Amino acid sequence: MKRAPVIAIASGKGGTGKTTFAVNMALAAGEPVNLLDCDAEEPNAHLFLSPEWEEEWEVRLKKPVFDAALCDGCGRCAEVCRFNAIALPGGKPMFFKELCHACGGCAIACPRGAITEEEAVVGRVRKGRIGEVRFADGRINVGEPQAPPVIEEVLAAGDPALPTIVDAPPGTSCPAVAALTGADYALLVTEPTPFGLHDLAEAVEMARMIGVPFSV
Repeated sequence: MKRAPVIAIASGKGGTGKTTFAVNMALAAGEPVNLLDCDAEEPNAHLFLSPEWEEEWEVRLKKPVFDAALCDGCGRCAEVCRFNAIALPGGKPMFFKELCHACGGCAIACPRGAITEEEAVVGRVRKGRIGEVRFADGRINVGEPQAPPVIEEVLAAGDPALPTIVDAPPGTSCPAVAALTGADYALLVTEPTPFGLHDLAEAVEMARMIGVPFSV
């Protein structure tokens, strides 16, 4: 089945009217569409829509667990961690969960089997509808630093047979990149201020780096 077009509504900063634009675009479509709120740190499109919720589920990631009795302090886990989430002061592993990207590399690399993985709930996704609009949003748990896994679940929640409008997170960091990756087109919403122009330039650079065609 051929995937319908995906349009991402993005901005270099918050407060430009991006969510308002995305909501009105979905309501004005006049046909069934997906509206996916990917601002997992502060989703608010539902406040404009009051959808009828149909489904909700947890987003889980596998996080490493260290067995100090098996660890011999070889440091292989810290060597393979690209995100510096593991240190070995005094030969004992110290884990910084805020930096962990749940890639599983440390568990694979450990020669003594001292690292296992257990599932951790990092957020929630929910689906509903408002008339012909199929709506989904996600929210990361308080204290969780990594929004992209939740954003990816929101993107997967849409019906691929329907045109999709993605309300991307503000800014140009990893959450915004995750929301725009795979989009066919991006609309960048800005505001007539020096800050708006500065951050618009950042958003333009982001879209070009990802390879998503865009307009403002």
